[in-house]
Amino acid sequence: IARSFADIGDIVRGKDLYRGGGRGRKQLEENLQKIFGNIYNELTSTRENKGKTNSALQERYQDESGNYFQLREDWWNANRAKVWYAITCGAGTSDKYFRKTCSNDKADTDKKCRCVSTDPPTFLDYVPQYLRWFDEW
Repeated sequence: IARSFADIGDIVRGKDLYRGGGRGRKQLEENLQKIFGNIYNELTSTRENKGKTNSALQERYQDESGNYFQLREDWWNANRAKVWYAITCGAGTSDKYFRKTCSNDKADTDKKCRCVSTDPPTFLDYVPQYLRWFDEW
């Protein structure tokens, strides 16, 4: 589960090193660019801001390439706990993460591979992908 979670984080943040997949990979990236373009437009729109654009957000997230890497990174940081929750919703109530990772690596996960604090018990999503690959192989 932890490695899948980390892979999802890499894909969302545009840091996935896997170059295979042909058309499907390109289509995924185009869809992500469209989704984050819509988020960018919504964040910087004048509708919620009394007719004024939010220049601070425009400056932070503007990306001429259309990849919105900073927005994607911030979105992942804001939503990673919810993604972990969604991934583990099918885990059994007695399922535990493979090592102590909660409370500064002092406690096991409680139920369904989750910490009591609801934080994801893994930080593999911040380990570079090629290092995770070495661990898997």
